[in-house]
Amino acid sequence: MSNKEGKRPLFFSVWLSKNFRLLKAIEKSAQKKKVKLYLVGGALRDILLKREKENPDIDFCLEEGAINFSKQLAKELKAGFVVLDKEHGSARVVKKTKDKIYTLDFTDFRGRTLKDDLFHRDFTINTLAIELGRIYEEKDLDELIVDHYRGKKDLRKGLIRALGRGSFKEDPLRILRAFSLAALFDFKIHKDTLRLVSLEKNKISGVSGERVRDEFFKILSSPRAYKSFLGLDKYKILELIIPEIKVMHRLRQGPYHHLDVWGHSLETVRHLELIIRDFSRNKEMRAYLNEEISSGHKRYELIKLAGLLHDVGKPKALRVEKGKISFRAHERIGYHMIEDIALRFKLSNDEIHTLKQMILFHLRPGFLADNERITPRAEFRYFRDAAKEAVSILLISLADQRATKGPLTSKQSRTRHEKAVGYLIKKYFKKEKSVRPSRLINGDDLIRQFKLEPSPLIGKILSELEELQAIGKIKSKEEALSAAEKLIARNAKK
Repeated sequence: MSNKEGKRPLFFSVWLSKNFRLLKAIEKSAQKKKVKLYLVGGALRDILLKREKENPDIDFCLEEGAINFSKQLAKELKAGFVVLDKEHGSARVVKKTKDKIYTLDFTDFRGRTLKDDLFHRDFTINTLAIELGRIYEEKDLDELIVDHYRGKKDLRKGLIRALGRGSFKEDPLRILRAFSLAALFDFKIHKDTLRLVSLEKNKISGVSGERVRDEFFKILSSPRAYKSFLGLDKYKILELIIPEIKVMHRLRQGPYHHLDVWGHSLETVRHLELIIRDFSRNKEMRAYLNEEISSGHKRYELIKLAGLLHDVGKPKALRVEKGKISFRAHERIGYHMIEDIALRFKLSNDEIHTLKQMILFHLRPGFLADNERITPRAEFRYFRDAAKEAVSILLISLADQRATKGPLTSKQSRTRHEKAVGYLIKKYFKKEKSVRPSRLINGDDLIRQFKLEPSPLIGKILSELEELQAIGKIKSKEEALSAAEKLIARNAKK
């Protein structure tokens, strides 16, 4: 953060050199149109924090005419263009290069002057600005930065501070953004800002699902989601975003648990973050966790969301019989509930499918671990049903188990569970490397040999033969046909 590296800090110099061509093109366009552009907000904040994004977001502001300027710039750069807010003069240019995607936002001053505009931004750490035409001057960085609202001081202190009492009224999403920024940077939210959060929190209900989703996933992307969820829970903001969790509070569980349903869910996220951190040291696991599912959202983010909501079906499943509490089929209830939540978040079909798989099968590893050994058949069926999310489910199950410390939870069962999860994770990655054996027979073979008509029965038989082949019960075409004959006879009796 300090400027001890000389007039121009090394990180700033490297950043300028990496983005030189694009920045020069923008500067040239501004000079030609006699427009004074300011680089403002997050990009400058990240430079001072020595934080680099894979695909840069760079914000600019100008006195007026942002939409027309950015529209012309998009033509010059051969880039994408979209109007964000016609009323307030805001537009976006998206420029793809060989290795990056730049998101360039241009906005009119919100007020008469730059100082007025900066006051309308969300937090002090995002109020820093530099006149674009001056960024290459060999001057002390502190001289170049416009800092009307002690943004640099709050960056040094690691504080998220709203600019004024009207900040959250102007844009209620900032309530959630305070927590997402705190999670991303490991900052604290200033006590006056938390007071404002408490007063204005209900306004978050009026924010669109897409905007809430984007901030929520910033929290999930950080290694501090648990800490952030605690804060959001304390101020009763989480239940405004996901109303289904309200009934999870103070919902007592059986003697295997030491926490209520909601406390257990939060504790599961805490353990998940520790597990993800530890497993990420493994190259295969790191690639798996960082795989993009859709819309820039990665698997590990969805795992945390599933961990938070893995027991969302328990309130509806609650039964008390002879003083004993049970939550039978809560995973199936949760399977349907998670879709409603995901749709409100405007998640993609791939993301919804991924979350539903995680919720539906989160108990399965525990059932497997209850046995003395995992049979080849049980193993095959688990990987078949869980498919690509087999490891995600195992990690959630592990965190779920570690978050369960009631008086009836034994060290023996915990050890058995840990071993089962470790075994299945190794098996999964081994299977991924191996070549899947081809089928011994196909549908045409069944139709020809047994004079069958095309029907769902053929698919069912082929699936059962695949299982028998996987567990080593059949190894040749003759054995497959013999097994098929028995299966057909068995189905005929039904």
